[in-house]
Amino acid sequence: MRAHAASTSFTTPRFDAGDLAFQTTEPGEGQRWSTWPATTPLERGPQPRPEWLVTDAAAIDTELGVVKTGKEADLCLIERAVPDAEPGTLGKHVLLAAKRYRGSEHSDFHRSTVYTEGRTTRRSRDARALAKGTTFGREVARMQWAYAEFEALTRLTELGAAVPYPVQVSGTEVLMEFIGDGRVAAPRLAQVRATPDELRELFHQVVDFMRTLARSGLAHGDLSPYNLLVHDGGMVAIDLPQVVDVVSNPQGFDLLHRDCRNVCDWFTRQRLECDAEQLFGELIAEVYS
Repeated sequence: MRAHAASTSFTTPRFDAGDLAFQTTEPGEGQRWSTWPATTPLERGPQPRPEWLVTDAAAIDTELGVVKTGKEADLCLIERAVPDAEPGTLGKHVLLAAKRYRGSEHSDFHRSTVYTEGRTTRRSRDARALAKGTTFGREVARMQWAYAEFEALTRLTELGAAVPYPVQVSGTEVLMEFIGDGRVAAPRLAQVRATPDELRELFHQVVDFMRTLARSGLAHGDLSPYNLLVHDGGMVAIDLPQVVDVVSNPQGFDLLHRDCRNVCDWFTRQRLECDAEQLFGELIAEVYS
């Protein structure tokens, strides 16, 4: 199974998933009942669902530590497990990445207007609050970013793009597949030291990802070697709440062009020839094909 997260920096876990003992069926400190039963079908990942996914109502979520902190969200590692009938043992269990959008007193959504042009807000009260930047509006914003990321992950999963599988969204938390080995997160592309052949293969995978989006009229919007993970020789894209429709968003083509430039600039520095303008032209052709 792939495992996912966004960084190799990892704090010391509060619990050891392998040695965790359930002395009771009630959640203890740093635990909660699985939030899966409380979600609606639209808040759950697309079918067919992977075999590793734990959806039992009796499952318990255990906090294992913070993987990464950011201006707008924190990424945490949790274990979702079903206590076995025998005391002190685990039944079905899986590691998940929990991306939690931060409260209005901590977060900064100043970039959001660049990506949200062309999107609509259903409730007029929410739209007014967003426009005024009130405390309620900032709460609405972080909820919208969580759902935007979940919807983007769901859509891209259905398109066959290399992204973490979206497990569920609940409030301002997005649960997704954890990408890594054990509890060690996969490295970012920027951290990888690869041979020329490996670099060429990774470049082709990144371009294939961009083509998959472009065929559906989309762009990542903030693509860089810092939000591309490398796991078992494969590329996985992360940080997707800002995915844009390149036609309906007035800055869509500018964002697509920036994605091309960011990718090609990095690969060029690794001595792999890449023409950003040529790639941009090819992707525009995909958008209109």
